Amino acid sequence: MNGVAQTEMAPGVLADNTLRRLIVSGVIHAAQDITEDQIQPASLDLRLGQTAYRVRASFLAGAGRSVESRLSEFEMHRIDLSGGAVLEKGCVYLVPLMESVALTDGIQAVANAKSSTGRLDLLTRLITDGGEEFDRIPNGYTGPLYAEICPRSFSVLVRPGQRLNQIRFRAGQAVLDDDALRTLHASTPLVSGPAHIDQGLGFSVDLKPDGSTLVGYRAKPHTGVIDMDRIGAYDPAEYWEDVRSDQGQIILDPGAFYILVSREAVHIPPDYAAEMAPYLAMVGEFRVHYAGFFDPGFGHDAAGGTGARGVLEVRCHEAPFVLEHGQIVGRLVYERMSAPPERLYGAGLASNYQGQGLKLSKHFKS
Repeated sequence: MNGVAQTEMAPGVLADNTLRRLIVSGVIHAAQDITEDQIQPASLDLRLGQTAYRVRASFLAGAGRSVESRLSEFEMHRIDLSGGAVLEKGCVYLVPLMESVALTDGIQAVANAKSSTGRLDLLTRLITDGGEEFDRIPNGYTGPLYAEICPRSFSVLVRPGQRLNQIRFRAGQAVLDDDALRTLHASTPLVSGPAHIDQGLGFSVDLKPDGSTLVGYRAKPHTGVIDMDRIGAYDPAEYWEDVRSDQGQIILDPGAFYILVSREAVHIPPDYAAEMAPYLAMVGEFRVHYAGFFDPGFGHDAAGGTGARGVLEVRCHEAPFVLEHGQIVGRLVYERMSAPPERLYGAGLASNYQGQGLKLSKHFKS
């Protein structure tokens, strides 16, 4: 692999220093030079290209087929993003990304929306040539990467180079099973309060915040456009309704999008990364996240893990559903890092959500 042999790497999530080597060796390459600020402790930010394709429906390329060949079936029209363009709520778009990959030697990849993307209910998923799953890139894949984008609560203004999703690379498998997770929690607490460990670390929803009845936000149905480049620019009241409860209970409306927060403070030690996964569907017809990567150092400080709360991006399906304080709604799957990152989340990085509580995306005024 041009100087990045599989034998040189322990199994696990590849850290920033290894990502730089993959870029130099051409395993990760791009139409424009990859910049240092794209490289996160355990992932790489991906950038939108010059053109968006408005398509009739979401699709996967399928085995043996390219995304480009399928576009002729689904394309409605093309949009030049170079001067900025609006992606409209309720529509589906496909955007070729600047980055592409040539994976070999046991390296695979997984993608996810960035935190700010998920908090805007901006469904963003990675697709590839020959792909039969969203957000998964198998060992040996060589080819382009595409972002499928579906704004669901707000129309957004985007430009080339915008970073809506990110990619994480793995060598082998290093997911901690429940026994290993219990051992890690015993030595380095991963969560405030009791640890609910069952196929990952469970977390619950906070609907009884101290000194307040504000438990979350619900997206308003008819709002203006959000320019993805404008940080701290928008009045939350124009886009969100407060969700309040004085009894630790709310009813989720089908089709509505909510921002809530976990009851527990979560800690990701420096030698580990985590991914948020949905909880069992049997607890209710709702989805609990869209942005799922937790980098090494989330909720961590030099004195030990103090923890940071996880923001929950919740959409209810099918029927109104009663959500109650302390109800387990998701789980964190922990993985070992192949090597420690050079920088941790929140340490020397523009980490918008370190030490967070209930918080909207960075586009809104505090």
